[in-house]
Amino acid sequence: MTLIPVILSGGAGTRLWPVSREGHPKPFMRLPDGQTLLSKTYARAAALIPQGGVILTVTNREHYFASKDEFQEAKLPQHRAHFLLEPEGRNTAPAIALAASVIAKEHGEDALMVVMAADHLIQDTAGFEQATAHALELAAKGHLVTYGVCPTAPETGFGYIEVGNPLDDKGGAEVLRFVEKPELQTAEQYLQSGRFLWNSGMFCFSAGSVLRELEEHAPDISGLAEECLRKTCTEESAGIVLRELQASSFKQLPDISIDYAVMEPSRKVAVIPATFDWSDIGSWNALSQLVAADPQQNRVQGEAVLVDTHNTFVLGESRLIATVGVDDLIVVDTADAVLVARADRAQEVRQVAKQLKLRNHDAYRLHRTVSRPWGTYTVLEEGPRFKIKRIVVRPGGSLSLQMHHHRSEHWIVVSGMARVVNGEGEMLINTNESTFIPAGHRHRLENPGVIDLVMIEVQSGEYLGEDDIVRFEDHYGRVR
Repeated sequence: MTLIPVILSGGAGTRLWPVSREGHPKPFMRLPDGQTLLSKTYARAAALIPQGGVILTVTNREHYFASKDEFQEAKLPQHRAHFLLEPEGRNTAPAIALAASVIAKEHGEDALMVVMAADHLIQDTAGFEQATAHALELAAKGHLVTYGVCPTAPETGFGYIEVGNPLDDKGGAEVLRFVEKPELQTAEQYLQSGRFLWNSGMFCFSAGSVLRELEEHAPDISGLAEECLRKTCTEESAGIVLRELQASSFKQLPDISIDYAVMEPSRKVAVIPATFDWSDIGSWNALSQLVAADPQQNRVQGEAVLVDTHNTFVLGESRLIATVGVDDLIVVDTADAVLVARADRAQEVRQVAKQLKLRNHDAYRLHRTVSRPWGTYTVLEEGPRFKIKRIVVRPGGSLSLQMHHHRSEHWIVVSGMARVVNGEGEMLINTNESTFIPAGHRHRLENPGVIDLVMIEVQSGEYLGEDDIVRFEDHYGRVR
């Protein structure tokens, strides 16, 4: 039996703004233990398969390099990493259709898939593996299996599954229906009835089974996914297998969830009870539960002084936070944004992100510190006609050979050594040395050393947007 874990890594996690943003979504958030949800998911997936098995990640093209870093952080060899890279989000049905098609072609239609979300937290890994073994038994018989979480409260933020006739003596059962997120009174009735489970969004089925159900219930998705893959090239880079989905054909795929497209209309859907702990970390209240509480039920991540404060969650990234005489609050401080919310309205944080997106505000999409394939840059200060950045380039990292129309740049090396292409010349710049890049000059920055290169970049000009860049060569595939 061939088993391929499929990790779906998409979405912006807007309920966890300002830490989760479009350019740095929830799977890449650092939890209180220092790990990310994605690295934990990779480790959980790797435990399901033998040493030579592969893991397929479906994610946005912009998140490929960060995902690769998380794969390495999970201490997994690169030859096990396969990626399907989407040019934009298209929900779970197209993602699963494309993944199933790839798996069927490479491993056969009988190959089994465990579909996992990159932003779920499961700490009882033994319980997860036991439940997956049960799911695989049903999937091998042709069922489309979903994991149903036993509800512990009348939660209105989750969808529900109504359980039907039993299929085995382990709790596996037919699915009578899927129910959208209910109102509180309905959720209380579901909890009391004992017939409903939370819809976790995790699945298990054979590649052939889900493809046949897609063809029957969503033939447009099935056909368009095949067409997209026919126009997509497969590449291998340092042992990693990449498929960057062809953009124009991918955009034809409908934006629809696998629940709507297949699981609801199909007559082959089964559910297993997931008795392990599970959280989608869907709000600041959920994340705060990962932090130990003090006697006043306050939870703090970072440095804080709390005076006459109760039942409050404080997260600070770099500054001291003080509260006086407050109760039942969420306070989250990042370099460029602060969130203060009542704890009982944590789900409404998404409205802040929605408003920022409507205003086209950078705080919806990016942090002050932005990850790049070669390292990071941090905007330290900016104003009319100037911007100051701190740039960190990893050993062996290289920015693209590029040019700017509207800005010049002054580079000062703080630590490490830089190899710089400036116009027709090439030079090495040591610590405390600098160079000036006039607007219109081709230039490139590389780190030839074995420690991080840290430098300060001072930009000046009429326009300082990140889109004023023309790339000529790039080690990371950003030149078409």
